[in-house]
Amino acid sequence: MKTSGTAFATVALLAAGVTPWAAARALPTAPDPSAARTSAGEVYRVPVLDSPQRGSPDALVTVVLSMDFECPFCRKSGPVVKALAETYGEKVRLVFKHNVLSGHRNAIPAAMLAEEARAEGGDARFWAAWEKLLAAEAIDAGALERMGSELGLEGSAVRSAIQNSRYIERVRRDMILLHGLGARGTPTFFVNGRKVVGAQPLEALRAIVDDEIRKADAIVESGTPPKELYAAIIAKGLITAPAAAPPPRPSAPAAAAAPAAAAKVPLRPDDPVKGPIPAKVTLVVFADFQCPFCARWDAKLQAIERDYPDRVRVAWKNEPLPFHPQALNAARAAEAARAQGRFWPMHDRLLSNASALSDASYAAYARELGLDEARFVRDFASPEVARRISEDQGLAQAVQATGTPTSFVNCRKITGDQPLASLRRMIDEELEKADSRIARGETLDGGYYDRACAANLASAPAGAVAIRADDPARGPTSAPVTVVEFSDFQCPFCARALPVLADVERSHGADVRIVWKHLPLSFHANAMPAALAAEAAREQGKFWEMHDRLFRQQDTLSAATHERLAAELGLDVVRFREAVRAPATRKRVEEDAAAATAAGVSGTPSFLVNGELVLGSAALREVVDRKLRDLVANR
Repeated sequence: MKTSGTAFATVALLAAGVTPWAAARALPTAPDPSAARTSAGEVYRVPVLDSPQRGSPDALVTVVLSMDFECPFCRKSGPVVKALAETYGEKVRLVFKHNVLSGHRNAIPAAMLAEEARAEGGDARFWAAWEKLLAAEAIDAGALERMGSELGLEGSAVRSAIQNSRYIERVRRDMILLHGLGARGTPTFFVNGRKVVGAQPLEALRAIVDDEIRKADAIVESGTPPKELYAAIIAKGLITAPAAAPPPRPSAPAAAAAPAAAAKVPLRPDDPVKGPIPAKVTLVVFADFQCPFCARWDAKLQAIERDYPDRVRVAWKNEPLPFHPQALNAARAAEAARAQGRFWPMHDRLLSNASALSDASYAAYARELGLDEARFVRDFASPEVARRISEDQGLAQAVQATGTPTSFVNCRKITGDQPLASLRRMIDEELEKADSRIARGETLDGGYYDRACAANLASAPAGAVAIRADDPARGPTSAPVTVVEFSDFQCPFCARALPVLADVERSHGADVRIVWKHLPLSFHANAMPAALAAEAAREQGKFWEMHDRLFRQQDTLSAATHERLAAELGLDVVRFREAVRAPATRKRVEEDAAAATAAGVSGTPSFLVNGELVLGSAALREVVDRKLRDLVANR
């Protein structure tokens, strides 16, 4: 069995027109365990929801499969699970949930193929894809496309689903649920809620199923309708795994105040907020209820609330860290309390008892707060709560709030538990700006936060991405707006961004500088070779000419194509070939990819416009225009 020693490291769901990079890289991994484990006594509440099903809803036994299509132990289990279903017929129902492990770069593309099969042909087509994927010798891009054709799927739809990770939200939802139940490795089975960890021989699974059938027969004989059987069995099951002792690892140490970077942090209408609305200053905090630094930071936020009662509002975003075993469940408890209008009282109890959090404590706090306990339990385990937490985690990744606490004061970033004086200084600066704007006739209304953020984003430095003196760039270094583009020569959305970039350059001329950075995605087989070819052309002063030709030849990229293009450009082909193979060339590309990760860039094309992250090219022109307007307005 392949397992993960950490909890879910979330996959950011990117906007349409952005091919995800982190999706194939950011999930946890760990060594194989020495033996499988079976939980004989504990029953977990694993809802079916709208997951793919195979078998009758009246089945006596429901087996939930937690699998990764690239996991060798899942592949080994495929024939066993199929034989189990065939052996028991209508007595057993299979339910599939995605659980992708890191290091498996083809697992998410494979999951997208399976979900596209389901979208086109229902659950029957999903299970046909499931069998093919687990039986396949390879599931690389070419193999997935062939499988899609064999399954009778629309080729363009398959390619789009894989390139856009169209169904990634379903994968993310499944993983939040499964990791909360302690299913952090694959395969894991839940047999009528009983957790079975690791690949099992057919005989072992049959013994468990036989035991569950005997129990189920007794329940049905007592009067429970078969359609209600599974719900009755898991009704009182565990909704989280028993907590293990956390490893001795800190959250995010307090650091010296960093330069005031900025990022756009949108708020939902129902996000937890304290303070006046509208407010001159909005402070958004990404935090974790089990993080000791967050508790210390919260005490400082309370001081701010006391000292600036009518001018500062505080908003909360969930960022449960994977090495805090109760952080995710505490976030669920807080969200379940929010649904009943009691987020902040629950928040206070959770942070003040961070070292003693448990399932029992969440239920006790709910009773103390006078919550509807049945509703609290339902909301705690609901997909809606999981979705909200997942959205916060995705936003945290996008704005580089990867440690806790991370705060944003009118979108200006503060990392860690900083001195109260530093926080006061930033708030005072924002209050001074607000007073000045109001004195000039601006209204303090519901849109003030967005306008204050826009002004801070416009004046922010160009992020943490270092620009080399010889990086490919168009436009003067003195341009007031710098657009750093992270792109992949095999990404179709990157090709579609070219006319948008050209329009920006035509419209703004010397006011905009475009800088290229490589981000070849792991599931684009020709992306890295093309990046190396572009770098080899750059060494001979022909990067942009090669760049244009590579995008025009996107569907036929190969080493032969690259050398032909080099010859057409009049390059020294021998020197070009040597540069393509040189370790230093690959190092430059890898440095760009590392810079993307450090800057919170998770897919292609992505742009940093004076430090503001723009996903895809659809909004690029609008953001550049706004930056230039705001710079003029704030002079």
